[in-house]
Amino acid sequence: MPDAVLDLPRKTRELMNHHMHSTYWNDFKFRDDDVIVGTYAKSGTTWTQQIVAQIIFQADPDVSVAEISPWWDMTIIPPEVRQMVEAQTHRRIIKTHLPADALVMSPKAKYVYVARDGRDVVWSMYNHHTGFKDETYEMFNGRDDLVGPPMPRPDPDIRSYYRTWLEKDGWPFWSFWENTASWWALRDQPNVKLIHFANLKADLEGEMRKIAAFLGVELAENVWPKAVEHCTFDYMKAHAAQFAPLGGMPWEGGADTFINKGVNGRWRDVLSAGESAAYETMAVEKLGADCARWLATGEGL
Repeated sequence: MPDAVLDLPRKTRELMNHHMHSTYWNDFKFRDDDVIVGTYAKSGTTWTQQIVAQIIFQADPDVSVAEISPWWDMTIIPPEVRQMVEAQTHRRIIKTHLPADALVMSPKAKYVYVARDGRDVVWSMYNHHTGFKDETYEMFNGRDDLVGPPMPRPDPDIRSYYRTWLEKDGWPFWSFWENTASWWALRDQPNVKLIHFANLKADLEGEMRKIAAFLGVELAENVWPKAVEHCTFDYMKAHAAQFAPLGGMPWEGGADTFINKGVNGRWRDVLSAGESAAYETMAVEKLGADCARWLATGEGL
């Protein structure tokens, strides 16, 4: 790879909370063709994992990203799942929600980071959070290695939930602005590709072809239609059990709750003009105008 890859940041901190421990990456043994899918959360993570899997596995409908592509830094992943990844002989696809400066990065790997307007993230996160079972809180909060405060129940008022998330920068999960900024800073690295939820919605096949080129994978033209079909929302919703982490067990309603609506803009009819503008102002303050524009629209990268 070009020398520019050597500019990848070194890990500067650990990030640990009820959901994730960055220490799990410290002794990770990279391979030359690993693919790491990164995202803040609820930004198209599973969608991107499925896209990468359909490219690598040549549109195989039986590939289950829930089984082969775990969230590596997640606190409740059992040891046997990590052992399974280490034993995989195919090209590996691994998920992270860490900011780049808390992640061990390797020039051997390809990194695909997917982003989404933070207001859409909150609406998707709210569905995710309100769907948790009682047992899910026990799994995250009852751990001996819990770092920081436990995960609270969600505010039943989604506007209040949004305002708190914005004012406390991602609470009760992790910083949205740090995560986005850390990956935006790597946008020119040759083994890092930034993609956007809105662009996937607008031109799924076109974006998939760009990702395939980035990964160095070729699909025959007669394979592309199936690969694209398997990455549509309707297909993923109909086969939700193949995609929901832990088989959908953490949520009331299971996998169907996890694969919810896959749409943007639900906040437009709920937030006041001032509440929406507060987000836009903060995006520019925290990210700069160029990154804020890209995050809002998918344009300008």
